[in-house]
Amino acid sequence: MNVITAENLAKCIDHTLIRPNVTRKEVENLCNETKYYNFRAVCVNLSYLPLTYDLLKGTHIRIGATIGFPFGATSTNIKIAEVKEAIGLGANELDAVINIGYLRSGDLDYVRREVVTLVETAKSLGNIAVKVIIEIGYLNENEKVSACMIAKEAKVDFIKTSTGIGTTGATVEDVMLIRKVVGKSVGVKASGGIDSYEKAVRMLNAGADIIGTSHGVTIMNEAMKR
Repeated sequence: MNVITAENLAKCIDHTLIRPNVTRKEVENLCNETKYYNFRAVCVNLSYLPLTYDLLKGTHIRIGATIGFPFGATSTNIKIAEVKEAIGLGANELDAVINIGYLRSGDLDYVRREVVTLVETAKSLGNIAVKVIIEIGYLNENEKVSACMIAKEAKVDFIKTSTGIGTTGATVEDVMLIRKVVGKSVGVKASGGIDSYEKAVRMLNAGADIIGTSHGVTIMNEAMKR
């Protein structure tokens, strides 16, 4: 396992808080921790964007919001509305869940149209990074490849492995598969179950560019001891 310094690791971490029972105080702590450790970004549910924006304005830290979270089963129009509201509230990154059921039903045209529409909407409103969450734990090998190819064709910025709420989170094997399919043209965000320095480094060594985790502080404390 390659060693990654705490400083470099922090630049790869999206400090995340997306449980349904998150309180305002927890979001305040999230933002303060992000500033203290110099994390790359935060990721919050849409309703907490105003608070997050106020706490992080004037910093370099990127603000991510969830779209269609956590199931991806809302209509495309609802997701578009969420995209527009999130950007209006200060988000400059979007973590959007694809329609997993339609993908598994073989309706790739629906999934492709939706992802393209979300990307086009976001890009028309500014320099907004779009990460599509494919919830890889629900997919077989062919579905994983199809989801990655659709994302690549739609010119998303990142493919994200998981919501962290599904059956499984990120695995080294899945990160390697995504990277193999998309090459260097799309970023990879590993998310779900990454709760230690060792796991984070393994994901990065496997080809991930970003780590999404609610355990950023734990990971950094471990990193700083090395």
